[in-house]
Amino acid sequence: MENNFNKQEEIVDFFLRKNILVSPGFIDKIKENTNKEELIKLISEDKINDDFLFLNNDSYKILNNKNNKETNWVEFERLKVLSEKQRNNSLYEKFLDISTENEKQKEKPDFSDVKIIFSYKEESKKRDVQDFVSLFNARYKSIEDILKNRQEFQNLMSISRIKNKKEKENISLIGTVMEKKYTKNNNLLITLEDQTGSVNVLINKNKSEIYNPAKDIVHDEVIGIVGVSGQNIVFTNNLIFPDIPLNKELKKAPYEGYAICLSDIHYGSNNFLEQDFNKFIEWINQKTGNEKQRNIAKNVKYIFIIGDLVDGVGIYPGQETELVVKDIYEQYKGCAEFLKKIPENIKIIICPGNHDAMRIAEPQPVLYKDFAKPIWDLPNTILVSNPSVVNIGATNDFPGFDVLLYHGYSFDYYMANVESIRNNGGYDRADLMMKFLLQKRHLAPTHTSTLYIPDVKIDPLVINKVPDFFLTGHIHKTSVANYKNVTMICGSCWQSKTSFQEKVGHHPEPSRVPIINLQTRDVKILKFGN
Repeated sequence: MENNFNKQEEIVDFFLRKNILVSPGFIDKIKENTNKEELIKLISEDKINDDFLFLNNDSYKILNNKNNKETNWVEFERLKVLSEKQRNNSLYEKFLDISTENEKQKEKPDFSDVKIIFSYKEESKKRDVQDFVSLFNARYKSIEDILKNRQEFQNLMSISRIKNKKEKENISLIGTVMEKKYTKNNNLLITLEDQTGSVNVLINKNKSEIYNPAKDIVHDEVIGIVGVSGQNIVFTNNLIFPDIPLNKELKKAPYEGYAICLSDIHYGSNNFLEQDFNKFIEWINQKTGNEKQRNIAKNVKYIFIIGDLVDGVGIYPGQETELVVKDIYEQYKGCAEFLKKIPENIKIIICPGNHDAMRIAEPQPVLYKDFAKPIWDLPNTILVSNPSVVNIGATNDFPGFDVLLYHGYSFDYYMANVESIRNNGGYDRADLMMKFLLQKRHLAPTHTSTLYIPDVKIDPLVINKVPDFFLTGHIHKTSVANYKNVTMICGSCWQSKTSFQEKVGHHPEPSRVPIINLQTRDVKILKFGN
């Protein structure tokens, strides 16, 4: 027993001989028979220096961090004193976070099968009018490049060239929709603009094959026209949207595995369905369900959460009357407590939504760490922007699946303003909404459909890469569909009908979980509520 301590007095004496003071709280946590060799290794020379004087619980955590080779102990002591005097506790906590962060990261599971293809990183700068011009130019160029690959645009002309033609001629053009209106004969007249000018384009009501889809054209989208030039007008023979290609491969994983789509948890709301969410937690831990359902839970590899983890604070007038957790920090802490119960071998990929504690303008960066630190600290979370693209499940012989994540804040505008969506179910038909955006190759083509921050180099809402999965949320109703081999899934919610939804006639279907079989591409929905 010579190599062990038998009394706490021996531990104190041990540290005093090393010129190190020890806090009572630290002594209380050291058990009898503590091995001397372990403590000697803890205070080895590569961990401490002559500045080190005092060992308390926090310094013990820093010393235990195997990846932390150097610590400024003078600064540690200074910040600790400030904290104890209640002058500045935040700096002390930040110091501890940085000093232990490497160890936290080390504990995370292997994320090699999740690759972030695109996640917006905000550039802090003042925006002006020219930035909006640059954004629309970048959008036009991106979608023009998509359309140019179509065989219909072999004779592509700029608008200025078309307007200079004196005689009728077959032409094709690409432009941004500036204006859309109906003539007295009920034909559709659209004003298109490119970087050389603008021109009116007529779509005759008798050409139903192009007239009907043209009714869903929205302001500011980029489209292609094939037709005949006239005097300051183009008569349309064919209408072409950027759309996604027909020949996209329907990829299937060579192994058994599942991915889950969650959204709109809304923790903190008095309508949060805690009992239902606990049922989901029980199932994902293989404690409930039949044998087949337990096997699915056992093989879940990924969970996507598409925004609105919390209900937020001050999101709409009078919201405080519908909150049971009124502090935003406590909302994220409570949400993290639920997510902590998900097995750590499952990767949780999270993008924000309009109820999360951050700017509402898109693209939204990753969840702010100062508000959502408990979410960041979970060992199996991967935080991305809204929108974002990630690749999952790649192996040496399989390229994996590209997944587009978008919470869906622009949906409200198009549900109300696009005739084919509004007249065929509206908020009950998220599949029509998602198909519409894939056809436009943009998540919010109209200037007024969402708030956004202009980027001068790219438009982050352009759908440049055709995904295998398109995951959304926001409308609190599950939908699963396939469009040209893109699996479209709108997540459910974990909040019962709110007073606002009652007022506007929404019909949410909470507590439903779409589960993707990566091997077959089948999607089943498990219900955890009524």
